[in-house]
Amino acid sequence: MDFWTRLIANTPLSARSTAKDAARDPVRRRQRFEKEYSSLLHTWRVSSNLTKDVDAAETIEMRLQELTNILTDESRRPLPHPCISFCATKKIYVPIAKIATSSYNEWIIKEAVLFFATLIESEEEAFVENDEFAASLTNLLVRITGQNSIRLGSDTEIRVVELAFNITTKIRLEPEILPTWFKAASVPTQAGPEKFKDDRERFEGRSQKQDFPLFYLLMDYIHHEGKIGDFARTGLLYVIEAASSSVSLEQWIVESDLSTLMATGLGALYSQLSRKLVIDHPTQDLPPILALSDYQHPETTHEIVSSCNPDFQLHLETFLSHLLFWQDVLNHCRSLEIKSTLLEHFQIIFLQQLLYPSLLESSDVDGGSSVAVLTYLRRILESLDHPDMINLILHYLLALPDRDSSRTLSTEPSVSAARKRKSMDLASMMASKVESTYEPLLFNLVDLIQSCLKSKNQQTVSVTLQLLAAILKRHHRYAIVTLLHTEAVNPQTSQRTVGAHQQEVEFITALATSLGGHQDVLDELYESILKDSMTRVESHPCSLKLIAPQLAATNHKLPAVPESVPGAPREVPPHTLRREDPILNSMMDIFETFFINSVETNLSVTEALLDLAVCGHIGIEGWLLRHPAKYIFDGAIDEDETVPEQSSNGDNDAEEDEVPESISELDTLKAIAKCRRYPKWQASSLPRTLRTLESLADQVELYRQSIPRFDDLLQQRRDAFQTADAALAPDPPPVPSKSVTPGQDQTPVDGSRAASPARPSALEGFAQRIFSELSTPTKSRSASPRGRGDGTLASNLFGTPNKPLPSTPRDNRPEHETPTKGGRLRSLSPAVHNDGNSLDAAAKSIPASQLAAFAAIDQEILGRKVGLPSKRLEAIPLRFNTKNATEDSSKVDATGDDAQNSDPATAETVQAPVTNTEESDQPSQPTKQSGDGEDEIGIAQPSGASTPAGEKEVTVSHVITNVIVLQSFLFELAGLVQVRGSLFNEIKFA
Repeated sequence: MDFWTRLIANTPLSARSTAKDAARDPVRRRQRFEKEYSSLLHTWRVSSNLTKDVDAAETIEMRLQELTNILTDESRRPLPHPCISFCATKKIYVPIAKIATSSYNEWIIKEAVLFFATLIESEEEAFVENDEFAASLTNLLVRITGQNSIRLGSDTEIRVVELAFNITTKIRLEPEILPTWFKAASVPTQAGPEKFKDDRERFEGRSQKQDFPLFYLLMDYIHHEGKIGDFARTGLLYVIEAASSSVSLEQWIVESDLSTLMATGLGALYSQLSRKLVIDHPTQDLPPILALSDYQHPETTHEIVSSCNPDFQLHLETFLSHLLFWQDVLNHCRSLEIKSTLLEHFQIIFLQQLLYPSLLESSDVDGGSSVAVLTYLRRILESLDHPDMINLILHYLLALPDRDSSRTLSTEPSVSAARKRKSMDLASMMASKVESTYEPLLFNLVDLIQSCLKSKNQQTVSVTLQLLAAILKRHHRYAIVTLLHTEAVNPQTSQRTVGAHQQEVEFITALATSLGGHQDVLDELYESILKDSMTRVESHPCSLKLIAPQLAATNHKLPAVPESVPGAPREVPPHTLRREDPILNSMMDIFETFFINSVETNLSVTEALLDLAVCGHIGIEGWLLRHPAKYIFDGAIDEDETVPEQSSNGDNDAEEDEVPESISELDTLKAIAKCRRYPKWQASSLPRTLRTLESLADQVELYRQSIPRFDDLLQQRRDAFQTADAALAPDPPPVPSKSVTPGQDQTPVDGSRAASPARPSALEGFAQRIFSELSTPTKSRSASPRGRGDGTLASNLFGTPNKPLPSTPRDNRPEHETPTKGGRLRSLSPAVHNDGNSLDAAAKSIPASQLAAFAAIDQEILGRKVGLPSKRLEAIPLRFNTKNATEDSSKVDATGDDAQNSDPATAETVQAPVTNTEESDQPSQPTKQSGDGEDEIGIAQPSGASTPAGEKEVTVSHVITNVIVLQSFLFELAGLVQVRGSLFNEIKFA
């Protein structure tokens, strides 16, 4: 037994030792390599057909794999490397390439590709510089990827394209090896114009692929996803980059069909996108702000696709990735002729033939084609940042006039002639197409945006505002001469005084504060928004030259915007909006119906208005704030606002010399005091923007008067957003929050009532999850539906800093009060006035049965339909059967210590509701008005006894969410005005 054990154990050890010795010995290693190669050739020669001879094919595969392993092992060992030298001297890669191309066997092809890759990676014997090696490898790659080749697996294709990429990397690092792979014999380097006529045919059809087959191999895979697409695109970029050092390659690329293939490929991907689209969100990931509104999932068909459809998202991402590849090509291309050729094909084939016709033919009445094309255009503009591509798109779609350009083109006559021939070919190709007659002369993007802003389709309005915001935020210089009606502005005469500035900021913040909320939380909110506003202003493209430190004369100037296409707007001059601007007035029309708009529309219009006002070159006086020319001041400057007069005792020369200086200082102080005065607040001097915002605040006050428990419901909604934000935040710290107001909305709105339509199913699941968490400790930071920072619909509203809202010093200006809309500043709910301890005590003192009744009544109120408010308020009874709800709740709480909790009649004898929430520290409670367990509470209908026919109605829940959106926007607007005043020298202090 021991003998056999020793025998079996020792045999492999001896064999391994022999193999290691053979690998270490260069002579024995080469003998082994030659033996494997001879066996490979013998098997190939004796086999008549490898496609049918399975054994021979398997033997060849194994021999190739062994050859590759020997080369890989040798490359890691010290010199000499006889096997690699044998491959170079005997040129064994030539028969190996022939074997692979004729085998039609994927496994043999894969091993042959690995063999060539190993030789290239060895960086010995100058394989990449050898013409025969390049010809053999090129022939192999072309044959195995051609039309008549077998279908390769994804793994083999990746290895093929990776091998081609490795070659382009070598070319990039060593440009002198380019002639080995690119045979430009047919391309004249120096010739007269008559020579190009004879050579033109050599640049057409398949013959051109023979000059640089590796180039076209990469072109075939640039549209693929994953590794294979990355290798192909990057390798092609390296080839285009190498054209800057080779006139022959530059001319070849210009006359090749690179630009045509790229443009048509981009157009094909765009054509795959759905023509009709609706914006939707997955039910399981519905943003809280939409779940707590009247959001309903739009209907989809086989033609109308949802934006959250996985297939649609994949197609859109594929299109955008190829668009970014265009941008990468232009960034890597140092040849102006190649770049101009690419841009010309981009404009004619993609813009004129596809993108513009889709905009022209879009409509918001055919199921969402306007939504689709406007969304696609927005994503295009948001994805690109190359100035030439942006200029081409906006210059064409906005119908900007062409301007002569003195661009310096290539000095090589051969490249210039090739460029002209390519342009002529493109013009003749497009001349026969009917689509080429589309020109944005009578109808352009400006007309489309203006018409879509007046659409009755809320999604069309929303996506149009998002597109408008993208243009204003990223490409403002294109908007001032097209989308916006502007006029020149004199910065000296349009400066607002510091007093007027502070008065207007206080007015906007007063409107925001009047909507309710805890004062300390609002202070933190405003401080956080100030930081966000500073970031927004500083990141605007037009802000660089305005806020950057002035450079010394010896320093370099700020970089100019690059331009290689004529017609691009250059510097943005100081300007302001005219009051009759159609875009601004359309936005104000949308604000007029703010509370019945969809939440997405309101988020879009507020974002667009902020982006309109963020540019430092646009003056906000006259259309957003009052114009200084309309300031009216009451009386003269008070004496106590200046310094006391200087004493005149003594008549020496020194005192006489001080008199002029004192007079100058006195004049300066008077000028400062004059600028600190508050102008008289007159409604006639207010622009439509401020009047509209003030009207919205008045509408909230009317809602507050007509809707029972309005402030309680509003605070509950803030808490709901706070809870949702805490739940979405990563690993929030366990900081306890304020207690819950009794009567808080605990369950979803009942959709079974006949008086109220069914609520969306998305709200039911979300509300159950959110309201059930309101009684548990959560993060104390409040949340907002605004989502400015990350572009989402739900993000932080309440920040953490502790800077208070700007206050008004009343010591020197008792006669100039800031308009605060009466007592609206303090119309807060009882939950706001109570501290945490009193709220806890109040909650604990109310039986669970009554809490359930409160929740049920809140559901009833939230589900009521209302329209836009008016000053005519007429109470309509809202009847709700609290008896059944009390009975159900009492059954659950029957085991409690308080015996009255189990008595259904107890809930029928609760106190009368407190109609004035400012005079009570206790939550309002329902009143027993009639028999049969039915409680009746009054809810005023905004427009008389019934809403007029045709007027849109939304639920109270929807109105409350829009109130929170409005409050956040008002704070953002105030913060933007305050930041602009400190950065752009808009304030006059003296």
